[in-house]
Amino acid sequence: MPRKLESDTIGMLLTDVSRLLRGAFDRKVNAMDLGITPGEARTLVQVAVTEGIKQAEIATRMGIEPMTLSAYLDRLEAMGLVARVPDPADRRAKNVVVTDKADPLITELMSGLREMMNAYTEDLGDDGREVLRANLRILRDSLRRLDPCLAGREKGAAE
Repeated sequence: MPRKLESDTIGMLLTDVSRLLRGAFDRKVNAMDLGITPGEARTLVQVAVTEGIKQAEIATRMGIEPMTLSAYLDRLEAMGLVARVPDPADRRAKNVVVTDKADPLITELMSGLREMMNAYTEDLGDDGREVLRANLRILRDSLRRLDPCLAGREKGAAE
């Protein structure tokens, strides 16, 4: 009979927290009634953070299929919130950027998400939040540097 695995390993904790945060994010976005779905909200945030990268790179960063992302981007583009613009380095490729029309929506979305995260991290205190943020950055940078599938491929890897 297999042994029960420890559930408080760093990997298990990160997976569990990620799952819980994703559900909380979805509920928060739905409650905010912004006129976009949680998937579209995640996409809009990712485009704003990575402004000007290719659609395939955004899908990889979000951990979703390119066709799923394409549907989100199609709807966001139809609402005038994102635009696909020519990649200056490759005329065949398109990069995705947010439009000025998206700014008020992004501001409202991020305000709601900050409020949510502040509530969930309140018990950490300000210093604890900063320590957590710093340690997560170190972990992210180590993964980008050491994982042969990621090394040098993700935008922001050297940032």
